[in-house]
Amino acid sequence: MIRRLYAPRRAAVEVDGEGSPAAVEGAEVVAVREEWLVEDRWWTPRRIRRHYFELVLIDGRDTVVFRDGRGRWHRQRA
Repeated sequence: MIRRLYAPRRAAVEVDGEGSPAAVEGAEVVAVREEWLVEDRWWTPRRIRRHYFELVLIDGRDTVVFRDGRGRWHRQRA
């Protein structure tokens, strides 16, 4: 079986009043290190638009999540 490395996986993300992640999989977000927007394949019918956040969680873990163009949250390792 062939599997993509670091493929995005759905994530349970709670957001604050401004739409930024407040918790990921039940772990509180203590800091947003960085945030960025990726827009790619805009010239094709399957355009990609993702709003990424690099976060520090209450337990010290660093994690990257993104919200896709449909508003769904995913977790992605780099």
